[in-house]
Amino acid sequence: MTGAATAAIIVSMRVLLILSALAAAFAFSAPLAAAPESLLPTDAETEAPHTPARLAPLAIDSAWTPRFAAAADELAAALRSRDEARWAPLLGGQWLAPADRARVRAMLADHDSVFGEALWSLATPHRAIFGWSAPASLSAAERAAIEAGQEAEALVCWSARGEGAWPVTAEEADNRPGRPHACVRIAYSIRGEVPKWRAFVEQGRDAPAETTAQRD
Repeated sequence: MTGAATAAIIVSMRVLLILSALAAAFAFSAPLAAAPESLLPTDAETEAPHTPARLAPLAIDSAWTPRFAAAADELAAALRSRDEARWAPLLGGQWLAPADRARVRAMLADHDSVFGEALWSLATPHRAIFGWSAPASLSAAERAAIEAGQEAEALVCWSARGEGAWPVTAEEADNRPGRPHACVRIAYSIRGEVPKWRAFVEQGRDAPAETTAQRD
């Protein structure tokens, strides 16, 4: 594999679907009780020029798709209820920081937030599940190793504006005011006897977001 292909994988894996098959190179070793690194850019990354890795819909035939779909359905129902006793355990429970708990509570109480539009609109919300956009240089064996991993992350988004309102990069899934979608990051593990997952609601700066570009 060329140096360019390796670099592309590193960028992609940081964005989404960090799997144990590549854990030696792309660590997703933190327990679900702890928060894996945010997908949003740091201040230094924001200032430095870079090309954000593009998101890709999770393959319909992927073994991970039904797992993330079930988790997304359970999470959406909990968020719609606005019942903290239902949504807080799915966001980490006792490991959910008080500041993050208060932030999520405020977002759910605000009908003008991206979650207010996506989950409580009169229109039936659309849902999409995204993973990382794998380089074409990956071999069949490498793709099979990733698919067979025991840990993964995906980005789940909801929108009341139709199928064209999805984020193109992880940076656009920051839940800033003005986005046409609401997104959560879900970390999933099938290690052990009982599968486990935890969701993370991330939020960018308060400045209104520019209109999200249409996906190809």
